[in-house]
Amino acid sequence: MSDLPHKDFYTVEVGDTNFTVPIRYQNISPIGMGAQGIVCSALDATTKTNVAIKKLSKPFQNVVQAKRAYRELKLMKLVNHKNIIGLLDVFTPSDSLEEFQDMYLVMELMDANLSAVVGIGLDHNRLSYLIYQILCGIRHLHSAGIIHRDLKPSNICVNANCSLKILDFGLARTAAEPTFLMTPYVVTRYYRAPEIILGMPYKENVDIWSVGCIMGELIRGGVLFKGSDHLDQWMKIIQQIGSPDKSFFADLVPNVRQYIENLNQYEGYSIERLFPDALFHVDEENDDEEDEDEYQRNTDNARDLLARMLTIDPKHRISIDEALNHRYINVWYEQEEVDAPIPQVFSLDVDERGHSIAEWKKIIYEEIKNA
Repeated sequence: MSDLPHKDFYTVEVGDTNFTVPIRYQNISPIGMGAQGIVCSALDATTKTNVAIKKLSKPFQNVVQAKRAYRELKLMKLVNHKNIIGLLDVFTPSDSLEEFQDMYLVMELMDANLSAVVGIGLDHNRLSYLIYQILCGIRHLHSAGIIHRDLKPSNICVNANCSLKILDFGLARTAAEPTFLMTPYVVTRYYRAPEIILGMPYKENVDIWSVGCIMGELIRGGVLFKGSDHLDQWMKIIQQIGSPDKSFFADLVPNVRQYIENLNQYEGYSIERLFPDALFHVDEENDDEEDEDEYQRNTDNARDLLARMLTIDPKHRISIDEALNHRYINVWYEQEEVDAPIPQVFSLDVDERGHSIAEWKKIIYEEIKNA
C-alpha cells in the first residue's frame, strides 16, 4: 500500500463521470465498466508503473452497496498472493466525512480478463497452468475462511505471459457466516454451484464448481450452463450432467424438494461426449511434435478433473487440495505458491452489525483514511 500522501488532485472526464485523482496518476484511460463502478488505466508517475484505478461512486447509497464496498476494500487489504489482484493504494478526494462521496481503489494493471481467452484454443500446457493459478488463489482465500462466490471469466485477469490474478471480492463471504445470510441471488448465475441455485447450505467448494465451469468454458469456447433463471439453470445442469441421487436433496426445504424431485430425471452425457477430443488443442508453436499418447493422456486427465469439479453433490466434489494434486495440475505444483502465508482472518464484527447508511459512510471513510 502506498505511504505517500495525496495532496494535489485533478479531474478528468471519463464518459459521463469525473475521475478525480492525485496528480501522480497520469494518462487516465477507461478500460471497463462494472455494476460497482468504472475502471481506468493510468501511469503512476511515482513508481513508473501502469495501474488500474476503480472508482466506486457513492458506495454508501444503500446498505447492500456499502457492505459490498467495505468487504472489497477490507479483503483486498488482507490478502497477499501472486494470484490475487494486489491493492496498491486507496483514496478519496474528499477532505472530510461530510464531503465524502467517492472512493478509488488502485490495483495492478493486467492485460485482459479471462473472457478474452475463451475461444482461442488453449493447449494443455496453457490451460492447466491457468487452472492451477486459479486454484492457488482460491486456496489462499479459503485458508482465511473466505469464499469468493463470484468466480467467472470476467473477474479473473491474465497477462500475455499467462500469469493470472483473481479480483472483485465484493460478493465474498466467510465460511463462518450463518447460511441464511449467504443469499443465492447475488452470484452470477451461469457459474453457480447447484447447492446455491437450490438455496441449500454451502461451503468453500462452491468455488470449485465455478472453476469447473470456467475450465469447461475455456475448452468448449462458450458458457456451459446458460440458464435464464434459477430453475432453467438447474435444468441446464442436469440435462448435461444428469440428475443426482435423491440423497442430494435431503437439505432442501420440503416444498422445494418435492417440486425438484418431481421434475424430469435425466441420465446426462458422459464426460467424453460433453468434451470430445476435437475440443482440445495441440501447441502449434512447439517445434517438437507432441507425442500422441501424451496428448491423449493430457486430454483424459483434463476430462477427469472436469468431471470431479462438475460434480453436483458437493459431498463428492473434488476438494481444492485434491484438485491441486490432480495429475492434470500437479506438474505446476510449487509449495510456496500453494502454501503462501495465510492472510489474516476476515472479521465479521463490523460487517454484520446493523449499521445505518450514515454509519457505513463513516466506517468506509475511516477505513480509507487508515489504509
